[in-house]
Amino acid sequence: MSIFEQYESLLRAESPVALATVIEGPNIGAKLLVQPQSDPIGSLGHPELDRVVGRDAVAELEAATSGVRSYGPEGQITPEDLIDQPTVRVFIESHALPPQMWIFGAVDFTAALARVAKILGYRVTVYDAREVFATRRRFPMADEVKVTWPTPVFDEHGAELGPRDAVCILTHDPKFDVPAVQGALATRVGYIGVMGSRKTHAKRMERLGEVGVFEPGDIDRLMSPIGLDIGARTPEETAVSICSEIIARRTNRDVPSLRDSSGDIHS
Repeated sequence: MSIFEQYESLLRAESPVALATVIEGPNIGAKLLVQPQSDPIGSLGHPELDRVVGRDAVAELEAATSGVRSYGPEGQITPEDLIDQPTVRVFIESHALPPQMWIFGAVDFTAALARVAKILGYRVTVYDAREVFATRRRFPMADEVKVTWPTPVFDEHGAELGPRDAVCILTHDPKFDVPAVQGALATRVGYIGVMGSRKTHAKRMERLGEVGVFEPGDIDRLMSPIGLDIGARTPEETAVSICSEIIARRTNRDVPSLRDSSGDIHS
């Protein structure tokens, strides 16, 4: 089966796939077919170039974006390594649904988180049961803003969430955050972050225990306090810390999460 036949087959199956093509430089027209967690098919002319482009293609797939990237003929990417080297320009065309971020709670931090998430390629939906707060005017950067409670959202659409997706619960209202946590834990979503101080989260855990959420595996999935321990204070800084934690969890990096530290989160 040729590379084009495999490409067509994967597209028809709606499997995440990227096709990298040399559009300028040595080996123009060479192609590399890339899938997550699979060996690339084809070659762009050098094993190291294949490795680096394959890595970048997976990153494009994660964000469901396409673009042109420049390399040296052996995969060089740093300016000092590109001196006196011909430039290889590669078009990476990715085919994948964008990862989803569901944000529960139309609060002050929501707008900043939605903006940063959109930059990273997420399809963002904001949910809140309060019609006066959940408006397009307040969150124009979100793809959707819905007035609803968490339970029907997860009952109807929870099966759509997978390891690339994120649920961020930014409200402290027990009528909203407890069912949101319950709903998120029933899905395959890769990240569940819950905002609040350590004291707030301790009280939340008591309420979750009362509704039957006490399995260690479930508790371990909850990132609360939400975000990395980088001293974030403003909504924008907090959004960066949350998205950084999402990336780190997805890539299995050992980073200082607020959940795993102690003391005042704003000290």
